[in-house]
Amino acid sequence: MKFTDGYWLTLPGVQVLRPRGVADVRVEEDSLTVWSSTAPLNSRGDTLNRPLVTVTFTSPADDVVGVCIEHHQGGLDRGPRFDIARTSPDLKITHDCAADVAHVRSGALLATVRTEGAWGVEFSADGRVLTSSTARSIGIVTDAAGEAYVHEQLSLGVGEHVYGLGERFGPFVKNGQSVDIWNADGGTASEQAYKNVPFYLSDAGYGVFVDDPGRVSFEVGTEVVSRTQFSVAGQRLSYYVIYGPTPKEILRKYTALTGRPARLPAWSYGLWLSTSFTTSYDEETVTSFVDGMAERDLPLSVFHFDCFWMREFHWSDFVWDPATFPDPVGMLSRLKAKGLRICVWINPYIAQRSRLFAEGKERGYLVTRADGSVWQTDMWQAGMALVDFTNPDAAAWFTGYLRELLGQGVDAFKTDFGERIPTDVVWHDGSDPHRMHNYYTHLYNKAVFELLEAERGAGEAVLFARSATAGGQQFPVHWGGDCESTFASMAEELRGGLSLASSGFAYWSHDIGGFEGRPDPAVFKRWVAFGLLSSHSRLHGSDSYRVPWAFDDEAVDVTRTFTQLKHRLMPYLAELGEQAHEHGVPVMRPMLLEFPLDRGAATVDTQFMLGDSLLVAPVFTAQGDVDVYVPAGTWTSLLTGEQVTGPRWVHEEHGFSSLPLYVRPGTVLAFGAREDRPDTDWADGLTLRLFDLPDGFSGTTRVPSSSGGAPAYFEVTRAGDQVRVVASGTTAPWSVRVEPTGTTPAVEAHAAAGVDHVLVNLGS
Repeated sequence: MKFTDGYWLTLPGVQVLRPRGVADVRVEEDSLTVWSSTAPLNSRGDTLNRPLVTVTFTSPADDVVGVCIEHHQGGLDRGPRFDIARTSPDLKITHDCAADVAHVRSGALLATVRTEGAWGVEFSADGRVLTSSTARSIGIVTDAAGEAYVHEQLSLGVGEHVYGLGERFGPFVKNGQSVDIWNADGGTASEQAYKNVPFYLSDAGYGVFVDDPGRVSFEVGTEVVSRTQFSVAGQRLSYYVIYGPTPKEILRKYTALTGRPARLPAWSYGLWLSTSFTTSYDEETVTSFVDGMAERDLPLSVFHFDCFWMREFHWSDFVWDPATFPDPVGMLSRLKAKGLRICVWINPYIAQRSRLFAEGKERGYLVTRADGSVWQTDMWQAGMALVDFTNPDAAAWFTGYLRELLGQGVDAFKTDFGERIPTDVVWHDGSDPHRMHNYYTHLYNKAVFELLEAERGAGEAVLFARSATAGGQQFPVHWGGDCESTFASMAEELRGGLSLASSGFAYWSHDIGGFEGRPDPAVFKRWVAFGLLSSHSRLHGSDSYRVPWAFDDEAVDVTRTFTQLKHRLMPYLAELGEQAHEHGVPVMRPMLLEFPLDRGAATVDTQFMLGDSLLVAPVFTAQGDVDVYVPAGTWTSLLTGEQVTGPRWVHEEHGFSSLPLYVRPGTVLAFGAREDRPDTDWADGLTLRLFDLPDGFSGTTRVPSSSGGAPAYFEVTRAGDQVRVVASGTTAPWSVRVEPTGTTPAVEAHAAAGVDHVLVNLGS
């Protein structure tokens, strides 16, 4: 929200109080509190009728400093609140009266507060100022309607870029944008977003998390071009500054505060196929899709039933439509006998015709208005109500019906919607309805995910969720929502995924081919390559099917090629999943995460890194023209073996079965033997593909177990012309392939079952 009219004036009716001088300082073991008057205090009389701004500094973890700015402190904290994981940081707080400064040091991050003269706070690390709060940064605001707000403005350096703020489909770099953190069902073609996260990542070595689940307004260089402003309604604003120094480290520390993603089952990485939304289908249709995939040698892992598995006007009642699915248990058994997992669509809205409506109303499980009546609307489903997940009994009631579906053979849920949450309601636990608007999705997805973990076990739970806020990364996977079936929408989806990855979310998917409309065959085929090189891959549309043969024969071949490739990449992808779970680093990564010092990578939003080693540049044209930014070094195409040296932009042309897919120099790529499914023994028949390893290289490659057992490890070293690989944790046969470099041919060595090491002489 903007409050000023240029630099000197405020908007009509707006009044702003700012800290002008420090009146008092209190140092405690775990906090620093500073009281600042809003005008100079030259005499005792100046303390009368004079508001104070209270600013408190704390630290929940090393390299993180929390700041709480308050005007009046007598308000009610009705919740909800983000769950912040607090540890015991290396914290030191001092007040240097002689130097007129106070210091809060947490790990390597230092906040220096000026205690005399104009207000000022500097956040620094390793002798470098990261960002600062200046004399005009803090504002206690009253607008023309008498509403109260608090804002902070943190400085932006020359050439600094800001990323994140959730899944946003506009420009990847947020400088120059005004962003409201407010979940909405707006598709992918607007400034609205399904997944709003009040966290931004700066390439200057820090991140900022605003600890408020309600509407947070960000002005990234738009209120003051040299600052990022964030504001909230009310009398209190809390935020955390998180020191990196690298983007990966910032995300690691941010997700340590807000939650790391769960481990995902191996089968979830395979190809998902949907009925699509409003298409006509029954068991015969579903079976024809599944058998059609098998007949064309198209590996399929998950079949998804979208909305109309239930009867119209009954969503959600979790009853199979008897007209189209008279034997759901038998049908699911028949599908699972074909090696498939099953996903079904749900949402938290209860139509008036649903069997759950009267029951939920009677038990008090539905959200109500102030007069006690059930909140209802005709948008989406006639007379629908909303499950009140702040009531533990309501959450148990809702998930109890889902448990019945699990008993029928369902494996996963597509947790759709959760964005259009009203604010004129009363919640069971007394939560503030404005703060619950964004937070509702967190409770919804948490309830469903925890049910799956309880019933299927840790590591077997997976969602296909659309909405989220901070902390939602704990309940993967999330997909990009409703997009058009065009190249432009394909690009906006990628920008959304990059933005979400910059906001702490490790996994992400999208509707291959687009959702709205029927894609041109060229769009579909290009999107297939992009989709199957994403962390998760789903064929889904609105009013048309997405089976590949509905487009042309080449679409079938392209789908087969990239599905098989993804399966062979599973040892590598599974390790990326482990890194996400352990450290919060996303599987799909913006270029800046891997190349934070490369200014050429800072603004690239048409490609991404799949983990640390694979560069993927989707093709956004029918004819195959694509520009790809290649960082420093000699990169090798995984598909053709051709090499290109960076840093530079390269223009290429690709057929539908190809795209720029480059392997980073110095990579040991774990490449699987099986291409028919994702959930196999990844170490059995594994090939370690070595790309341009420098002399003196030493590293260890971990290959997780698809069954949750102990991983296998491969220690790789190079000394001169000799490469040595030592295996542990597996007795299966494996191989080493040193990929060609320049005029040097490929060299291979094979280890039989039980052999724990090989030596490879380069050039022989």
